[in-house]
Amino acid sequence: MTTMADNTIFLLRAAAARRANALDAARAAIGRLDQQGRQITFRAVAAEAGVSRSWLYGDPDVRAEIERLRALGLARSAPVPASQRATGESLRQRLDALHDEITRLRQDNQCLRDQLARELGRRRTSAT
Repeated sequence: MTTMADNTIFLLRAAAARRANALDAARAAIGRLDQQGRQITFRAVAAEAGVSRSWLYGDPDVRAEIERLRALGLARSAPVPASQRATGESLRQRLDALHDEITRLRQDNQCLRDQLARELGRRRTSAT
């Protein structure tokens, strides 16, 4: 009686390679969509990566990343790639710069008011 060779190792390797390729394609698609400022959805990622939506839902890491980016996309009006999003530190620096500009403008405004008051006083005294 002849027995069949056990080829399951080859099937397992092929399945692992397919999963790795699909994972790479999904991550690359997410990156491209984000870089282009397009909305990140399961449908868009599946179409871009050439994988099924059910596979995206089934992989917990990919699913979590899509849901995170999708939630960010819903919270903002215009899609902005992650690389262009402001950090807390950059927002703080912009706020400090604006505060300094307001202070400078207030000083300039006060200086102009003083000059105007002096000129009006000079005209008033020279008119009499």
